[in-house]
Amino acid sequence: MEIVYPPVIAVAKTMFRVLDLRIQVDGAHHIPATGGAVLASNHVSYLDFIFCGLGAQPAKRLVRFMAKKSVFDHKVSGPLMRGMRHIPVDRKAGTAAFHEAEKALKNGEVVGVFPEATISESFTVKGLKSGAARLAQAAAVPLIPMAVWGPHRLWTKGRKKDLTKRHVPVLIKIGEPLPASADETTESITAVLHQRLAKLLDEAQAAYPEQPSGPEDRWWLPAHLGGTAPRPEDVGDPARLEP
Repeated sequence: MEIVYPPVIAVAKTMFRVLDLRIQVDGAHHIPATGGAVLASNHVSYLDFIFCGLGAQPAKRLVRFMAKKSVFDHKVSGPLMRGMRHIPVDRKAGTAAFHEAEKALKNGEVVGVFPEATISESFTVKGLKSGAARLAQAAAVPLIPMAVWGPHRLWTKGRKKDLTKRHVPVLIKIGEPLPASADETTESITAVLHQRLAKLLDEAQAAYPEQPSGPEDRWWLPAHLGGTAPRPEDVGDPARLEP
């Protein structure tokens, strides 16, 4: 029985309405109504997990996110994270988290993963860890790519948060599931996932209904679109596969 998750969703939706965030979800039909699935998203803000979870709402699915252990140790966020049955990841002992996520998937849960592991300061898709592909293979479930664009304008790495900013568009694009056959290598699956994420992010950025209001507001655009965000090579974000 879900006691914590539904009220948290209700509070988040109320906040979205108060701030009049212009949220658009495309491709929600790719998330299965039943059964396990790995939801793999790009990572541009500290709020991404909220909007990724929102993207699964049309399918009436609750996403169990894999998040760093320190979030669970916090006196405020910890009880909420545990109550929503998210999965703590201790990077010094990641095997336990992997097995917990695999068990959740086999029990029919949707598990959310940010395969870049950290926020991309260049606002492009950086190199991916292979854990999302390995999870999908181990549990024999679909691997679903998702791109989120817009939440970084509220709170991202290296910028002062502005959680009261109103009317911000947020685009959530969900792509077709990737088959994660046991016959394929995790490297090949991860390479395809990177391509799909990059394509979805490009589409979201192209469709975004706002442009910077002036030169000082160009920080939230990637350099290749004329923004002043650092280039991938300057912040260690170039696309590469990592174990």
